[in-house]
Amino acid sequence: MPAITLPDGSVRDYPGVVTGTTIAASIGPGLAKAALAMEVDGALMDMSREINADSRLRFITRKDPEALTLIRHDAAHVMAEAVQSLYPGTQVTIGPAIEGGFYYDFFRNEAFTPDDLPAIEAKMRAIVAANAPFTREVWPRDTAIDFFEARGERFKAELIRDLPDAETITIYRQGDWLDLCRGPHMRATGDIGPAFKLTKVAGAYWRGDHRNPMLSRIYGTAWRDKAELDAHLHQLEEAERRDHRKIGRQMDLFHMQEEAVGSVFWHEKGWRLYRTVEAYMRRRQEQFGYSEVRTPQLLDRSLWEKSGHWDNYHAHMFIAEVEDENKILAVKPMNCPCHVQIFNHGLRSYRELPLRMAEFGACHRYEPSGALHGIMRVRAFAQDDAHIFCTEDQIADETVRFVEMLRLVYRDFGFDDFIVKFADRPTPRSGSDEVWDKAEFALKSACAQAGVSYTLNPGEGAFYGPKLEFVLRDAIGRDWQCGTLQVDFVMPERLDASYVTADSSRARPVMLHRAILGSFERFIGILIENFAGRFPLWLAPTQVAIASIVTDANDYVETVAATLKAAGLSVITDTRNEKIAAKIRDLSLALVPNILVVGRREADQTTVSLRRLGSDAPQSMPLDEAVASLKTEATPPDLR
Repeated sequence: MPAITLPDGSVRDYPGVVTGTTIAASIGPGLAKAALAMEVDGALMDMSREINADSRLRFITRKDPEALTLIRHDAAHVMAEAVQSLYPGTQVTIGPAIEGGFYYDFFRNEAFTPDDLPAIEAKMRAIVAANAPFTREVWPRDTAIDFFEARGERFKAELIRDLPDAETITIYRQGDWLDLCRGPHMRATGDIGPAFKLTKVAGAYWRGDHRNPMLSRIYGTAWRDKAELDAHLHQLEEAERRDHRKIGRQMDLFHMQEEAVGSVFWHEKGWRLYRTVEAYMRRRQEQFGYSEVRTPQLLDRSLWEKSGHWDNYHAHMFIAEVEDENKILAVKPMNCPCHVQIFNHGLRSYRELPLRMAEFGACHRYEPSGALHGIMRVRAFAQDDAHIFCTEDQIADETVRFVEMLRLVYRDFGFDDFIVKFADRPTPRSGSDEVWDKAEFALKSACAQAGVSYTLNPGEGAFYGPKLEFVLRDAIGRDWQCGTLQVDFVMPERLDASYVTADSSRARPVMLHRAILGSFERFIGILIENFAGRFPLWLAPTQVAIASIVTDANDYVETVAATLKAAGLSVITDTRNEKIAAKIRDLSLALVPNILVVGRREADQTTVSLRRLGSDAPQSMPLDEAVASLKTEATPPDLR
């Protein structure tokens, strides 16, 4: 007789084995209609699963956060059925729910194209309308393998073979179609609802390995209702409009090419933007007591073995072999072991702590070509990287100081809010459980002192320590993880870092790894998309353009340009033999924030006509007044 405890604390007894469907119906017809799945003692399950012991139970309805994952999971199954119905002989592989939607990877001789999506989506809607129930079956392993092999589904058979021996092999049916799946699912295909859409196709290697067959991936998105779907589709449209790759070409900021996969060719204007961001960060770091250093790009394998990176990060490192010296060198993927070498150079005293060491370090990491994305995901990048060597007693104060700096920096770049995730011990990792207990306790205590609330991100810490992940939100509601703070007791031990204490003994420092922007390349891509290329004036790579109405004003154009440059502004001129309307159009398309239009009258009166990007109303003013106004507006926030 299982006793079922509900979220309100009430307990219901049932005479024997009972299902979620039965329990919901016993509570009331409204719940029986609304419940899509159930959580039993913390585990998400189908409504049809049997409960035969005392349990705590919570029903999942459409309003609960878990509903989105269920809707997307079920939509992936429906899409797979639709594809196999329309394209016989297609093999299904893996199809998970993901953030914002779902996908399924298929194997067929001919890749899917966007033209195939309307027919697949229409078939999906017919399957949803049929409201076929999801039913769970447990099969013997060999039976499942033989079944899928007989159907020509070799990928499914391979998945089953690779499952642990103790794994229960579960199959889910929806009408006459079935798939290998752990579940859970909602009650029937109709629970998905109409708020879904197929969005794009892509290629993907089986199990992410380029040595394996290429698959055809179809992406979709699914939501609780049409309003949510419409809002998401609008965000996708906005993201397309703001794509940093498109705006980068439009503004002539950078390009990328096959001869340097994952590396950025910065053009003059893009590099000016980069240097503006770097100069700002350099000033802020000096303000907060950091000393800047520079360390080598190539380091012997032995250092990476000592630090633990060779065992934990080797697959992401670029290697160089020096034959005549019989050495293996690695291009550094991060700066931390190098900073320990500087700390270790000479005898350190407790009086020097905390020691804050910063580097705009150039790093290289191997990312699979399929994972690269413009300047957002690259192989060659620089970080606003820093490491704080401190005592255990200083961890909390340094965390408070870091969060203060991070808030200030994000606000200056136009991001007023962020969320924090606490990433705890991963597998595998370096260091004992006792060391990890101490590091996680120290970081959580520091968060309390800094007034930082967080959500847990289990198992996502660095191999040497737990970390805080700082996630900012852009103008169209997308989240970007940029900043990080990590507490590390492991690397100082591995690399034999020590300092002299007040009683002349030796102690290990704690190492705080921190970044605010993270990768400069990625952060600049975020800035481009957040502002849609319409940067605040202090960031704009070209701050002012001066366009002549008539050729007689060309000399005055040069005078105005020289005056603005002397005031520290970045300026271009347009004295082409074109109509002024064409010049204004071209400069506006290049997203120049301020256009000064000058003709004979402006030259005679030493004035300018100022046009702001996006405004059709020009403003006439004396040149010295325009220069003073623009100079003030272009001053970086930390210098105002």
